[in-house]
Amino acid sequence: MAEQISLLYVDDESINLKLFELNFKSKFRVVTALSGDDGLAILENDPTISVVISDMRMPKMDGLEFIAKAKQSFPYIVYYILTGFDITDEINEALSKNLINKYFRKPFNFREIEGAITSALD
Repeated sequence: MAEQISLLYVDDESINLKLFELNFKSKFRVVTALSGDDGLAILENDPTISVVISDMRMPKMDGLEFIAKAKQSFPYIVYYILTGFDITDEINEALSKNLINKYFRKPFNFREIEGAITSALD
């Protein structure tokens, strides 16, 4: 079996972190963070993370701001945004600039996310 993929999921709502972890822990090693700042700290300390999924709307630092900062230090990681809303101009721009690989809608579709991660890392 291939080495398990380490994934960081960032969301300001702990219930979302728990749901995500429960649904994906059999497929991936899931690390969670409640804010962009926490996410950056985790990335600094965990070199095994190869995928980051971040919620879009969070206080202090939104998902795209977090990803832009993370990508400066960790350009080799695959980034995704998760949003409860329709695609915005900001998300469209992030896609066109390759800041993110893809965006997912909440409530998340597990097969879609798993498939996107698997194909991005192949």
